[in-house]
Amino acid sequence: MRYWIETLGCPKNHVDSDKLAGLLESQGYLVATSADDADLVVANTCAFIEAAREESIETVLDLADRKSDGARLVVTGCMAERYGDELAAALPEVDLVAGFGESLTSVMPSTPVSLRARPGSSFDLLNLPRPKAKAPWAYVKIAEGCDRRCGFCAIPTFRGDQRSRSTDEIFAEARALVDGGVRELVLIAQDLASWGHDRRRAGRGEALEVLDDGGTQPLIELTKTLSREVDRVRLLYLYPSGLTQNLIETILATGVPYFDLSLQHASRPLLRGMRRWGDGTRFLERIAAIRAVEPDATFRSSFILGYPGETEDDQRALLDFIEAAQLDWAGFFTFSSEVGTYANDLDAPVDHELALERLREVSELQDTITAKKRDALVGTRQQLLIDSPGVGRSVRECPEIDGIVMVDPSLIVGSMVECEIVASHGTDLEAVAL
Repeated sequence: MRYWIETLGCPKNHVDSDKLAGLLESQGYLVATSADDADLVVANTCAFIEAAREESIETVLDLADRKSDGARLVVTGCMAERYGDELAAALPEVDLVAGFGESLTSVMPSTPVSLRARPGSSFDLLNLPRPKAKAPWAYVKIAEGCDRRCGFCAIPTFRGDQRSRSTDEIFAEARALVDGGVRELVLIAQDLASWGHDRRRAGRGEALEVLDDGGTQPLIELTKTLSREVDRVRLLYLYPSGLTQNLIETILATGVPYFDLSLQHASRPLLRGMRRWGDGTRFLERIAAIRAVEPDATFRSSFILGYPGETEDDQRALLDFIEAAQLDWAGFFTFSSEVGTYANDLDAPVDHELALERLREVSELQDTITAKKRDALVGTRQQLLIDSPGVGRSVRECPEIDGIVMVDPSLIVGSMVECEIVASHGTDLEAVAL
């Protein structure tokens, strides 16, 4: 029996797909070369915004057309969890709509099944073994769900409150990945800096942070320990109020001065409307403090355009912030109204065409900044991790998200190579080994 998993959405979904692959292989399945020749085809879907849901549905329908006669088609992931009953009714092509943690292999062909109840705080999926990594880096999901209630985000409605994995569970997975050849671990969660808080609240005996007022932050010790096990540790999805001084120092000490900050906007009034902390001034102060210690630190963030109530003054505040912050990387998205969120009921919607116009404006500014920052690296020396033939990354590039560094295809995959950057091609660079 052969399986194929098509993964959509964020890196957290990719970890879930790895776990599903490990489960299927433990049950005797072999990975297929494509969906066309698989006995079991799985679509791991995304439901974060409307565009992601549309892409997920298009992918499911495409897989239904491509799969062979008699093959089973399963839809899992965020769309399955959030819209299970509706999907099961609307997609007769699908054999099973499976929520998080449900078995994918028990369904009989051509028998649509509606979603069962969410398995509570179970970590059956997250703690399953995963196959050996196919690249010299790997995502490690250290928590599921989120305790925050940002105005635009529906994730807590289908992923639930934050449920942190234990230190032992994370270490066991990390060591297995390193033993299999991984040289960079990328830690991910919906709210990475809050890892461990819920375990203390639930009486599970692990340290709880209280940020900069004298408490401890569990992520600090976790990062320190993992950095002794592997060449690189990279942290993604840091809520800005969780970026404490001690955490900053810990990240810098890893040798991967990469800060992925979930900012979303710079206008204080709009951020309050988003139920978010901070403003452009506070963000700039924190970025400047980091650069004062490490001028070569890399910064990435994402921003929403067209949130209800957004004004031209808000747009100007964001443009001014983007110019002042000089981020290395940034992603921009238009607001998507989500059922069950605070913003879904807000007045003063922003016309979609206006939101797109604002998105284009900030994107053009950031593209210029990113290109200049990449150009400035020409002539510098960088230690690259060779991800695949002809493709490497320095600490400045997160896998699958940022640009790459093109190198000689003969360089050994998984090796660390000292290189000189010789050219810049937009977001990508070109380098030669020294």
